[in-house]
Amino acid sequence: MTEATFAVLALLVLVWAVTSDLLARLNITGPLVFTVAGYALGNPDSSPLSVDVEAPSVHLIAELTLALLLFSDAARVNVSRLKRDVRLPGRLLAFGLPVSVVLGSLMAAWLFDDFSWALAGFVGATLAPTDAALSVQVINDRRIPLRLRRALNVESGLNDGIVTPVVTFTLAVAAGQLGIESHDGAADDSGGALLELAVGLIVGLAIGTASAWLLSIGSRRHWMSTGARRLGTLAAALGSFALALALSGNGFIAAFVAGIAFRAALDQDAVDADTAVELPELLGEVLALAAWFLFGATLVPIALHNFDLTLLASAVLSLTVVRMAPVALSLLGTGLDRRTVVFMGWFGPRGLASVVFALLAVEQLGNIPVVERAVAAVALTVFLSVVLHGVTAGPFGRRYVHLEQAEEDLSAGPRSRRPAQNSPQPPTPFRTDQP
Repeated sequence: MTEATFAVLALLVLVWAVTSDLLARLNITGPLVFTVAGYALGNPDSSPLSVDVEAPSVHLIAELTLALLLFSDAARVNVSRLKRDVRLPGRLLAFGLPVSVVLGSLMAAWLFDDFSWALAGFVGATLAPTDAALSVQVINDRRIPLRLRRALNVESGLNDGIVTPVVTFTLAVAAGQLGIESHDGAADDSGGALLELAVGLIVGLAIGTASAWLLSIGSRRHWMSTGARRLGTLAAALGSFALALALSGNGFIAAFVAGIAFRAALDQDAVDADTAVELPELLGEVLALAAWFLFGATLVPIALHNFDLTLLASAVLSLTVVRMAPVALSLLGTGLDRRTVVFMGWFGPRGLASVVFALLAVEQLGNIPVVERAVAAVALTVFLSVVLHGVTAGPFGRRYVHLEQAEEDLSAGPRSRRPAQNSPQPPTPFRTDQP
């Protein structure tokens, strides 16, 4: 990525910051703006900027973004609050997510005859995690019941970390099936993938617990200056990711586990976790805008070059049946009405985690035709999700609130107007505004 590309990105972030609320009122999201800008300014066919999908800087930005968001999402989960209503997110993560992975894998194997089972599994796992940032208007709409918004937010925050081992495993197996060699000259295998996961788990636990312990001690003894808690938390997020990579482990698992361990081990009386995690979260959000720009410049052209009816059918099924059917099954017995189930099923947008996993496939498997086809299926699904979920978040949220309030008024109205039997009617009060 050149200096000119970096300068354009910085200026775009500035313009977005100035106009973000105005564009939100028009149902235009940041991911949509930066994806379109990336394609317009950075696509390889007709653009003034040069962005290469295989460039190390592109992969580094995308991977750092996901690591920071994994850490901050995990560290934001307040277990004590979640315990009050763990039923909905628990069902979505424990049942809906695995079913979505399996259903998406079967769909990919059915539509694409040349996909191996590992490559089909990669597509299914890559498109299973959701991204609440693409429907932030729904998450922030206080008129929508808190338990629904919390369920969607917690699901989005944790499902990408949960599905990362599956993505890593399927990529390793796909590399072996395709005869692709790793950097050390040996073909990748599932054993190596499991070892990476184990190293990432250990590193995440160690860094997350140790960093929380050190920050708690420093804060209690007044060793820390203003803002140092945020810097320490950022260092823990980046350090867990980098150390896991240095030890040939999985950096994403390390960052995710470090966030969970950090929140669990932190002394809440000494350090406020929500405040401490602000800096990694903010940096992750800025890098996410850059990642969406790179998505538009590198992966959207691949999707358009491979576009056909099969690819379109794959994207549409991923956003509807593959998402909504598992959600409906996981919510059986919860007492939620059909409107609410459909609402929660629709707002499962595919986002940044899927983009990073697609870039990992390019990095580890190369640009051979069958891999490019799989990447195109992921990229087209994410692009449609950016457009459809971004545009519908505001209107569908308002429509859901309106229908729920109308139904409540309809059911409560007659009872409130009907006088109780054998009870005297109160006199009609004199109103001065009557003619």
